[in-house]
Amino acid sequence: MPLQAFSLRSFFSILSLLFLSLAMSTSLAQSGGNHPWSNSSLSPDERASMVVKEMTIDEKINMLHGTGMQGLSPMSPLAVSSNRGAGYVPGIPRLGIPAIQMSDAAYGVRSSGENGRYSTALPSDVAGAASWDLDAAYEYGALIGRELRAQGFNMSLGGGTNLTREPRNGRTFEYLGEDPVLAGKMVGSVMKGLQAQHVLGDIKHYALNDQESGRNAVNITIDKRAARESDLLAFEIGLQESDAAAVMCSYNRMDGDYACENKYLLTDVLKKDWKFKGFVLSDWGGTHSTEKASAAGLDHEQPGWIFYGDDFKKAVESGKIPAAELDDHVHRILRAMFATGVIDDPPQKSVVDVVGGFEVTQKLAEQSTVLLKNDHGQLPLDASKIRSIAVIGPHADVGMISGGGSAQVDPPGGNAIMPPGKGQTRWLEKIWFPTSPLKAIRAKAPDAKVQFASGADPAAAAALAKSADVAIVFAYQWESEGMDLESLSLPEHQDELIAKVAAANPHTIVVLESGTAVTMPWVDQVSGILEAWYAGSRGAEAVANVIFGDVNPSAKLPMTFPKSEADLPHPTIVKPPKVTVDADHQGWKRIAAGLPAFPVTYDEGVKVGYKWYDAENKPALFPFGYGLSYTTYSYSNLKVAPGKNPRVTFTVTNTGNRAGAEVAQVYASLPAAAAEPPKRLVGWSKVKLNGGESKEVTVDVDPKYLSIFNVEHNGWQLLPGDYGFMVGGSSQSLPLKESVTLK
Repeated sequence: MPLQAFSLRSFFSILSLLFLSLAMSTSLAQSGGNHPWSNSSLSPDERASMVVKEMTIDEKINMLHGTGMQGLSPMSPLAVSSNRGAGYVPGIPRLGIPAIQMSDAAYGVRSSGENGRYSTALPSDVAGAASWDLDAAYEYGALIGRELRAQGFNMSLGGGTNLTREPRNGRTFEYLGEDPVLAGKMVGSVMKGLQAQHVLGDIKHYALNDQESGRNAVNITIDKRAARESDLLAFEIGLQESDAAAVMCSYNRMDGDYACENKYLLTDVLKKDWKFKGFVLSDWGGTHSTEKASAAGLDHEQPGWIFYGDDFKKAVESGKIPAAELDDHVHRILRAMFATGVIDDPPQKSVVDVVGGFEVTQKLAEQSTVLLKNDHGQLPLDASKIRSIAVIGPHADVGMISGGGSAQVDPPGGNAIMPPGKGQTRWLEKIWFPTSPLKAIRAKAPDAKVQFASGADPAAAAALAKSADVAIVFAYQWESEGMDLESLSLPEHQDELIAKVAAANPHTIVVLESGTAVTMPWVDQVSGILEAWYAGSRGAEAVANVIFGDVNPSAKLPMTFPKSEADLPHPTIVKPPKVTVDADHQGWKRIAAGLPAFPVTYDEGVKVGYKWYDAENKPALFPFGYGLSYTTYSYSNLKVAPGKNPRVTFTVTNTGNRAGAEVAQVYASLPAAAAEPPKRLVGWSKVKLNGGESKEVTVDVDPKYLSIFNVEHNGWQLLPGDYGFMVGGSSQSLPLKESVTLK
């Protein structure tokens, strides 16, 4: 279908609706919005059905699309009441239905529009996954929800759930690791915390949007069983855990059809198999048709109305789209609004709790920092014994880097590496938060001589390191939406810098600021390694607390760190043929029209992350689930009670003398007939223990996590046979093993 221009007929139609909306808003305020569907004792479905019956066709169509976005699509006159976030859907004042005000909010509220209000940057999503802490994930979502409401938004566009199938994916930092059970459970807790604040939650990018290279054109091929047991399982668990209001479909194709018009993904799996009651919205510019997308299950187009505006109305009036199909789209949106409390408890703009946000983000960053290496007990540092410290690394004197693209949270005062007042943030630009490692370390060691070198002159940095008792190198790897990493190596010759510093001082500690795995040719030369990820608004303070022992690290890797990219399932990323798409309205229309497809086959299937390394007998640099502590733990007394929900019981003991928390992980091997990788994660428990303390831990295993997906019967199947259960501190350290027979 040809793209429709913004016609005068459309303009006057929308303009009249705008005036009607403004006129009705006064009437609504006077009446108090007393409608039959205002009765909160009714179910969300009942309330939504009542509203749909009262709506005109124009009101219904207006709920199916956004009103435009500057630089990406035409702007509707109805956008005048927008909060200037990522998306806006006008309300229906005469029916008491508020507008939907959307904001990107992957790890904090990205766009406060014209509010000018502060937003807390949490540690990136992958850092949150490294905590393996469901309570922390809940608070992660709750903080975002509170700050969205304070800025006048009532819908989050966070909830990244795609697995780390391709670790060079530029959006890995927005996602939750390589395992579907970990990712699904964690995003479910984030969504529960978010929606408890009466904000619409969103899980994205559905599905298999695992690389940014050619994301608008790539056609993914994967067999259905592998898809259901890997990437799709993460979404299934997340939705079951949270009843999230919305799912955002992705840019890519799968098996020839765009995700946003893919009937298998949107209807067969999401709405039928998983009984999803919320609504599906397109990624921005991810809609490519009217009738096909509607029939496939797409409920809402963003950011504008290329396909779900006048064209949709004409298709309904001509009978090409059944009226019932239109009503179902609208019902799903309204039901989600009622279910999350968006209608009963609309947000009121207020002042963000800055101090409270700092406390939460620092605590989460402390729980997310992974101790990867600690030779000879180099860490924690004893400030009373250290006379001199060399702090080395790009911009480590002023800030820590963050992830880019639509997840980017604008720091107060702008980019920390720019002069005051000159730090305006820009799309796809490296941004440092004003959280200074140098200042934080000086505060922790006030009696030591703490000096800084940027590393721009490696010889000078090495000389400074040689003169110090200990050298701490802050190294970064920047990621962003819209691009993939060329490699997992550190950019800007940082590997060479670390090697020179380590050669000058054997007491060298490396702090990594990254959104994904990093290769480490210098791993054997340094004494300590911390993975701090993109650590957020108080990252430096959190890292300093770990370095000096005020916090005992407890985080574990949510993804495998490979020794080499040659060990990945795909040593190189398949890239598309070069097609230039300008960032203007014309370029946006070219994306909507569809770019030439290019194929990527996930022939590794279900073998994502550690499952690939296990199946292929490849050693990892640092395995999935790995992370050290300043104490040690032992495991004993494994017992497995078979049944509908197998119960795994064991004892964890803190064998050191200081308190800590251990992420005790449970894996299972399936019968040979399943033809699965050697093991899969089926549960975990984060156990807090004082020095010398023991606790009995029980993990009940969901039978789905032990099952295979039977494509022929379109359902999960638990095969009869022997199942091995393994328990320990990482995917490669599992001292407890027991086999049981399940029927």
